[in-house]
Amino acid sequence: MTFKELGLADSLLAGIDSMGYKTATPVQSQVIKPILEGRDIIASAQTGTGKTAAFLLPIVNKIITEPHAENQINALIIVPTRELAIQIADNMEGLGYFTNVSCIAVYGGGDGKSFTTEKTALTSGCDIVVCTPGRMIAHLNMGYVNLKEVKYLVLDEADRMLDMGFQDDLIKITSFLSPERQNLLFSATMPHKMRELARKLLKNPVEINIAVSKPPEQIVQEAFVVFEEQKSPLIKHLLRLKDYSRVIIFCSRKQNVKTLTNDLKRAKFKVEEIHSDLEQDVREQVLQDFRNKKTTILVATDILSRGIDIDEIELVINYDVPNDGEDYIHRIGRTARAESQGTAYTLISPAEQRKFAGIERLLEKEVIKSPIPEEFGAGPAYEPALQKAGDKGRNFSGPKKGGKKFWGKKKK
Repeated sequence: MTFKELGLADSLLAGIDSMGYKTATPVQSQVIKPILEGRDIIASAQTGTGKTAAFLLPIVNKIITEPHAENQINALIIVPTRELAIQIADNMEGLGYFTNVSCIAVYGGGDGKSFTTEKTALTSGCDIVVCTPGRMIAHLNMGYVNLKEVKYLVLDEADRMLDMGFQDDLIKITSFLSPERQNLLFSATMPHKMRELARKLLKNPVEINIAVSKPPEQIVQEAFVVFEEQKSPLIKHLLRLKDYSRVIIFCSRKQNVKTLTNDLKRAKFKVEEIHSDLEQDVREQVLQDFRNKKTTILVATDILSRGIDIDEIELVINYDVPNDGEDYIHRIGRTARAESQGTAYTLISPAEQRKFAGIERLLEKEVIKSPIPEEFGAGPAYEPALQKAGDKGRNFSGPKKGGKKFWGKKKK
């Protein structure tokens, strides 16, 4: 389906065309029309399916074609991370280039100047505000933000926000909104607590499910069954096998990110780390250096597995097995984008074998278990069926010896 067939305004179509989009993705084809009709939406869709444009395009179309309050906030988009807030605002800048719709990303971690810029936009009026929960509550607590004119509320990656403990924050923010609003909820998964939240916020929603996609066939997936102490040496070995231009290594914990980054720096790799402990300006610079290939390797938490659009990533390594199969798909989906080839390695410790077996069931295929080099010593056997839930691997022996901007055109 073409975007013109969806009934969007000419100024929006010009922005779509300038960004090189030709036809709507499945989630866009299914979501845009109900949103234009004013329906609430609950949609299950992963990052990479085009869901950002799926809610931005109809919201912008409604703002430019229907009566709205002047110099007020018309749409509020709440997201779990700063990076996703920035990306959505950047997408909005492209899609809305030929409109006069204004947008700002509101997120923590900046300096006093960025907070002042946000305050100015929130008080003087901005059509679309993309925010993280904590930062918006900080502004709301100051008493100068009016959300009563918000006509469109979007919760993007709502499951991630609930996992991060933002449920109370979301309820608090929505208490400042008028009940006469359109609600759009997007989530990669639909656990019970997600449906409970939907029942509280949504009115007779249209439910849309875009099936969990399997990783692209052009991703070569391999796994290595190792002991924890073998992970870092094996990663250095894998990185030396080829002259990679961009590599992302995912860790489930910030401490693992820091430890591995320091280890790789001592080994003279061009590596940086990214996680929530870093100041926002540092994180933005790290990402910029990675995009510009000044940094070859990025060690990151799952903050980078969703909502970050960086192409030409040749290799993804899972230092830790992710907690569920969908997180695995998000992680390795950072490579082999735009029909390119990519490789994904996963390191499986004894305590992680059961989790990885669950991932293989979701994939409906067995991932090849490659042998580790002899110089690292023998690894453990892969026997996930023998591992009990909660087993931390205490009964496994170790290896043998030997080895912030506010943009938008002024209102007329």
